[in-house]
Amino acid sequence: MRMIGLSGWSGAGKTTLLTRLLPCLAARGVSVSTIKHAHHAFDVDVPGKDSWEHRRAGARQVLVSSSQRWALMTELRGAPEPALPALLAQLAPVDLVIVEGFKFDPHPKIEVHRAANGKPWRHPEDPAIRAVASDIAPPARCALPWAHLDDVERIAGLLLEHAASP
Repeated sequence: MRMIGLSGWSGAGKTTLLTRLLPCLAARGVSVSTIKHAHHAFDVDVPGKDSWEHRRAGARQVLVSSSQRWALMTELRGAPEPALPALLAQLAPVDLVIVEGFKFDPHPKIEVHRAANGKPWRHPEDPAIRAVASDIAPPARCALPWAHLDDVERIAGLLLEHAASP
């Protein structure tokens, strides 16, 4: 299993890019799982449903299973947030894991940058960034490979080229 991250400021288009990359990678025969970091309290469950009630009542883990999919939620209940390697260990084997977020972790990453955000480039400060996907060319001093955000095939190639074992 290899992994690579999509890293960038909020609003840069990481999720949009990821949803465009997944079918492209699948067409290349690459099995992919994703891990997304959330910066605040979030729910994937609907209030009032049984799994939500189980979690609200104090269950540490709630696994929901059907003939179509299963999902596992773990409530930390005050425990520290698990590090990325611990989260990776929860996944079934695949060819590639794409991590969205965790921008300060040392895994290899593709920087996703959008000029309209008005945010600084991350690659000068983060040596783990291996390439750039942006709607504008990076500064001339940037020696990293780059692709336009609309060039999904090229970005998929960059992901596969720079992914590494965790």
